[in-house]
Order: sequence, then C-alpha cells, then structure tokens
Amino acid sequence: MLKKLDIYILGKFLSTFFFTVLIFTLISVFIDFSEKVEKFITEPITRREILLIYYPGFIVFIAKILWPLYTLIAVIFFTSRMASNSEILSVFNAGVSFRRLMRPYLVGAGVLMVIFLTGSHFFVPWISKLRLEVVHTHLDKNSDKGKTGNVHIFTAPGEKVFVQQFRKADSTARNFRLERFDSSGLVFLLQADQAQYQGGPPHRWKVKNFIIRTFNGEEEGIFMGRGMEADTTINLHPGDFIDYKEQQDMMTTPDLLRYIRQQKERGAGNTRKYESELHTRTAEAVTILILTVIGMAVAARKVRGGIGLHLALGISIGGLYVMLSRFAIVFATGEAMPVLLGIWMPNLIFGAVALYLVSKAQK
Repeated sequence: MLKKLDIYILGKFLSTFFFTVLIFTLISVFIDFSEKVEKFITEPITRREILLIYYPGFIVFIAKILWPLYTLIAVIFFTSRMASNSEILSVFNAGVSFRRLMRPYLVGAGVLMVIFLTGSHFFVPWISKLRLEVVHTHLDKNSDKGKTGNVHIFTAPGEKVFVQQFRKADSTARNFRLERFDSSGLVFLLQADQAQYQGGPPHRWKVKNFIIRTFNGEEEGIFMGRGMEADTTINLHPGDFIDYKEQQDMMTTPDLLRYIRQQKERGAGNTRKYESELHTRTAEAVTILILTVIGMAVAARKVRGGIGLHLALGISIGGLYVMLSRFAIVFATGEAMPVLLGIWMPNLIFGAVALYLVSKAQK
C-alpha cells in the first residue's frame, strides 16, 4: 500500500509541477512577444533566431528564475486538493505518519533538484549566452557592452593596466599605461599613445609612441620611444574589456571558477558578482527541497477556504522568498556581508520555518 501511495503522490507532484511550468511559460512568452513584436518586425532578425535561439533561451531563463516557486505552487495545489478530498486524512487514519508521507515529496523534490542543478551549472548559461547575443545584436543595442573608457585592469599580482579609451572594432587602446609594483612601490612604467592587440597566447600588444621608465630606489631609467613601435607581452586579452551586465549568467560553472581564479591570481579586486552567481546556483537548488516541505506542511490540513486559501498563502510565501533572495543577492554582491552568508541566508531562514512546521505537523 505504501509503495503504491508513494508512486501516486510522486506522479501527482511531477505532473502538477510540469503543468504549472507549461502554464506560466505560455503566459510569459505571450507577454514577452507582445512587448517585442515591433522589434521583431523592424529589426533584421531572422525567424530562426527568434524561434530556435531567443525563445528557447527565454523559456529556460524564466524557468531557472521561477523553478523553486513552481515547485511550491505545484506542491500546494495538488496537496490541497488531496486534503479537500479527505485523501490526506485517510492516509493518516491508515497509520501513516506525516514524516513517512514526506518521503515521496522529498523524492520528487530530489528529482527537480537534480534537473535544476544540472541545468543551472551547465546548460542554462550556454543557452543564455546564445539568447543574449541575439538581445545585444537586435533587441537592446544600447545595453552595456563592456568597459571602454577609463579602464583599470589587474593583469597579474603587482601589475596593472590603465586604458583611457578602448575600441572593440580593432582591439585598440588609446592612452595606454602599464604599471608594475613591488613591496617598495612603482618599479616599471610603460606609457603609450596607442596599443593594439596582435594575437596570442601569449597575448602580444604593439605599442606606439611610448615611454618606458624604470625605478630602483632613487635611481630612474628612461627610454623614449617617440615615433617608434614595439611589441610587448601582457596577460591581457580584448575579451577582458567585455563586461555585460549579465556576464556571469553567460558562464558555465567551470567558466566561473576559472574566471574567479584568474582574477584573484591577477590580484583583481571585486569578483563578488561572479561568486554570488556561483553560490546562487546551488543555493536555489536547496530551496526546492525547503519550499517542498513548507508547501506540504501548509496544504496538508483541510481548512475552510480550501485550495484558494492554500494557494494564496503559498504565493505569499513564494513572494516573500523571492523578495528576500533578491535582497540577499544585493547584499552579497556589495560588501554588506560575506558572499556565502548573503546567498544562503534565505535558505537558513526558510529552512528554520520548514523545521518548525514539520515539528508542529500531525505525527
């Protein structure tokens, strides 16, 4: 009996979840298409880009954001229906405890967690990159396309590049400055009117009209390269000047780890935006489990108002979670609190709520 019950609840859970995904996806696509239909007509964007790149990416993007909320709504909806039909009461009367009843819910949440983890760490960033390329090319040409003016980039510990203006079209930097430091201070300075990327790795740059200064205590050496050109190797790629607002969303987890490590090896300062995204991908997967437990505990009781009341309560809980998680990301991305604490704070709070509800549930 219990095995059949597990299969029954698990089937209800997953079928309701994917039906919820379908409904919200259709609504989201309809709203987005209504907003962008004019640009689809006026911009030189192909049907292939719209149907095979942009909208598959958009659907995945929405699913990633709302996946935990979909879970909560699905759990509350089908559990509330079971409670209204006295199915939950019958299960309890048959001697099944609340914690035993949780088993198929946790299995279903585990399945959704695995799908979410695999997608958010590997698949979603890949398809998001394709979607955002279409967005930046056709739909939002004025979006932030990177660092082009007054750019400071650490290329290695104790080595920094300053560029007054970077032109992406031909990878040319104007008013270029390369500084190297040691414990005593500035030891090397290269100033050039222009530096142009020549290829690599190793990454080669051709500098024009340059001055080289070296410092050793009170001694200073100087070489004037006015009217001259010279090649130099710098740990700097034109891609380092690309920094879309959604740059972290376009990186798979291995890419994020590699980028964070590279920036720290260079001695670069703030990588919190990328670290926040890295931790969020795992934290939101755990949220699926927590919201499943909360949704079950809330909806398992038969109350006046039935499904409507349960759904209203569930949506309120989901809205509170979304608001809290957005605040947490803002705090984690800034310097108000450690990244790890900021990203996991909503789960700590809602995890405590879930444990409390389970402790008060019918045994």
